[in-house]
Order: sequence, then structure tokens, then C-alpha cells
Amino acid sequence: MLARPGLPDFEYIKAETFQDVFDWMKEKGDDLKLLMGGTDLFIQMRDRGEGPGFLLDVKGLPGMQEISFDRKNGLKVGAAATLNSLSSHPNLLTYYSILCQAADTVGNYQLRNLATLGGNICNASPSADMSPAALVYDGIVVVESPRGERELSLDQFWVGPGKTALEKDEFLKRIHFPTPPDKAAGSYYKLGRSKMGDLAIVGVAVLAFPDPNQPAGVQFRIGINSTAPTAYRVPAVEEFLAQSPTTDEILYKAAEMAMDISAPIEDQRATAIYQKKMVRNLVYKGLKEVREILK
Repeated sequence: MLARPGLPDFEYIKAETFQDVFDWMKEKGDDLKLLMGGTDLFIQMRDRGEGPGFLLDVKGLPGMQEISFDRKNGLKVGAAATLNSLSSHPNLLTYYSILCQAADTVGNYQLRNLATLGGNICNASPSADMSPAALVYDGIVVVESPRGERELSLDQFWVGPGKTALEKDEFLKRIHFPTPPDKAAGSYYKLGRSKMGDLAIVGVAVLAFPDPNQPAGVQFRIGINSTAPTAYRVPAVEEFLAQSPTTDEILYKAAEMAMDISAPIEDQRATAIYQKKMVRNLVYKGLKEVREILK
């Protein structure tokens, strides 16, 4: 059995202040990468046999690992907060359960001690497990630069596979989630080739909450990964559900609509038609689950 290749050489630097980050980014340019958990970055460097000459550790900067919540302002998560810190946080378990469910599907427990929410989002992988959950909770990314803070919605932040709207002098500082509507219920379903540590072939997050202003008396939000260049919501499906009674027939029709919207590509993990059918099945399963919770 051949040994795996090691990491290419790099210089490790620890940032002490935000100004340190700006100075190093300006000086080193593309030869510098920011380091939080490194769980994706190190694998990419190992597999490619090349990488940046400098890794700048930013997880120790003020607020980067902080998790705070209040009912008025919602949830603020530092970009370097680990997935294990999210999935065990009492306020997230109460108000943002889908984030906890999604976090628990990433890798294994040891990896989640290092993996961060910000890294998962910045990696901009179409199959990132945290993306559907972040979308249904209307996540807003807050990026920092020498000019100050800038906020972007996630659909603005992700511009393609592995690509974000970050400028060369910006980095992700935190993610903000508004307080969910009262009595919201949610679920995250992930299909992988194995139960542990695999990338999502399809991942679906469903959030539902009572809304007497809608004909259905309820609103749904649906986030999907792995079946488009970026994770995405399906507004047409959500609107259809808001206007229709939540019968099994209607939920299945909505799931079929989501399947038709999905646009997966063929790869070594699954065929496109299989992924599309799994979108339908997981959306239907999630819709039925949250409907029963709200009854």
C-alpha cells in the first residue's frame, strides 16, 4: 500500500490583531491562506501537492470563536467556532436545531473539534453540509476589511463551486442568523455513500413555522446542496406550499417540483438522475416530518 503524500512546505503565522491580517494579506497576496480549522485546506494541499507558502492562523482573534444569542438580535457565530461547539450549544439546540443536525453529519467527532462553520461556508463546496441549514435560517455573512465590515446574504456570498464574493483584502469574521419565527420546526437529511464522514450526495434542510397570513397556515423554507453549483433555496416550491393545504399529495408535488429544479452533474459518487430522485425523496421526507411536528 502506497503512503499518502505529505503536506507541502509552508510557514505558519499567528495573527494577533485584525491589522496583522490586513498587513499579511497585502504583503503576501495569493501566497497566503487564512487558517481556522484547516480540515478542508490541509486535504486540498495534500492532494494537490502544492499550496500557499504562508498560513495565517486567525482563529484566536477577538470574537472569532464566540457564539452569542438573544431573542431580539438572533444568533452570532464567529467564523472560527467549531462544529462541535455549535451542535452542543443550548441556544442552538433550542432555536436552530437544523444547524446542530447538520453539524453532526460532518466527518467524525474528532474532525468536528477542528472544523469550523466559517471554513465550511468559505470553502463554497456545493456539497457543504452546513449550507442548507444556513440558508433556511437566512444566514448573513459579515466580512472584515481595512474599510470596515460588509454584510452579504449567502446567495450573494457563494458565486460558484469553490468561489466566494470575498475581495482580496477581506475575510469572513462571523455569521449572523435572525431569530427564527415562533414554533419553528426543522430537519436535515443527508444522503452519503456511508453513514460516517462522507460528502453529501444530496442534503436537504426543511424549516417550517405557523403563519396565519398564508392560505396553508404555515410557511416552509427548503435548502438543498450537492445538486447545483452552489447550495440553494427553492422559492417557487416554498410559495406553492404556502398557498396549498399540506396534504401528502401537495407535499409530494412540492418535492417533485424541487426535483425538477435541481441540476446535479454526473460524478463518481452518483448519477444525475439518482441525485434528482433523492432530492424528491428527501424533500418529501423532510416536509412530512416538520408538518407532523407542527400539528
